[in-house]
Amino acid sequence: MLPWILSKDSAYKMIVVYSKNNCPFCVQAKNLLKNKGVQFEEIKIDEDQDAKEFILAQGHRTVPQIYKNGDLLVEGGYQGLAKQDTAFFDSLKG
Repeated sequence: MLPWILSKDSAYKMIVVYSKNNCPFCVQAKNLLKNKGVQFEEIKIDEDQDAKEFILAQGHRTVPQIYKNGDLLVEGGYQGLAKQDTAFFDSLKG
């Protein structure tokens, strides 16, 4: 299964956060999305080799990387996400 294709249990979620264990920026990005009411799927690249290969193939060397429907949502991981306004987050909801 391709990393950006969501499991049947989370098919309604369009946002995927590629993260890894012990990553403070990953935690901040996930907390920001949760606080804004945005649902997402988390894929840990240190636990999923296919996801890691996908992220590397896209030219990324850091996490988190945040995708929507298979396309990069915002450049800069958590810092790029934190710069977005309320309308941006509202557009990601349900």
